[in-house]
Order: sequence, then C-alpha cells, then structure tokens
Amino acid sequence: MKYMLLIYLEENCMTDGERADCYVKSAQLAQHLHTNGNFLATAPLHPVAQTKTVQVRGGNPLVTDGPFAETREQLGGFFLIDAKDLDEAIEIAGQIPGARFGTVEIRPIIELPGLPQRQQS
Repeated sequence: MKYMLLIYLEENCMTDGERADCYVKSAQLAQHLHTNGNFLATAPLHPVAQTKTVQVRGGNPLVTDGPFAETREQLGGFFLIDAKDLDEAIEIAGQIPGARFGTVEIRPIIELPGLPQRQQS
C-alpha cells in the first residue's frame, strides 16, 4: 500500500546547519528505503512565503498568497512510500529526520485507475 508521509514543522525550528544535516539524512533514508523497495519519492518544500493557494468559486480561480490554514507548523516536505501495512509506514515515518523537529502525518494513498504510469528514468 502506498502512503504519503507529510512532514509538518515550524519554518524557523532549525538552524541552517541543522537543516543541511536534515537534508543529508533524508537523502540517506531515501537511499535505504530504495534499497528495501519502499521508496517512491521525497522532496523538501520552499518556505510558505513562496506558496500560492488556488480555489475555484463560481467557475473563477481565486489565487491567494500563503498556505490555506493558519498554523504554527507548515508542510515542509514529504516522503511517498510503498509499505506492506500501516505498522511499516509508522516505522518508516519514525526514521524521517524532520520528525525530531515537527510532526509526520501518515496518509494512505487512494490509487485511481486510469492515471498515467510513472516513467522510469
């Protein structure tokens, strides 16, 4: 089953050095997950100052700055994994370096038929 592991944290919770270390450790985790057949994708996100939110109302798009929800913690990145069950997804989420600074939300993915297949690189 596929799971999206969403990493929420306060944007200024890490020093530049801690953030750089977090990126290195996240890449190492991604390599480990790839070796075990769990890795699908991962990426950190730019700060919320670069975020736009789009809503369509009355057929017209409404674009606003920033994230939709006003919270202390912001979505900072994600891992997309393939795990045998929720227990394995929880175990993997606990390995994400950002979990030491914030929260990792585990969401099962609904696989829709008819979507394009991912191209192999």
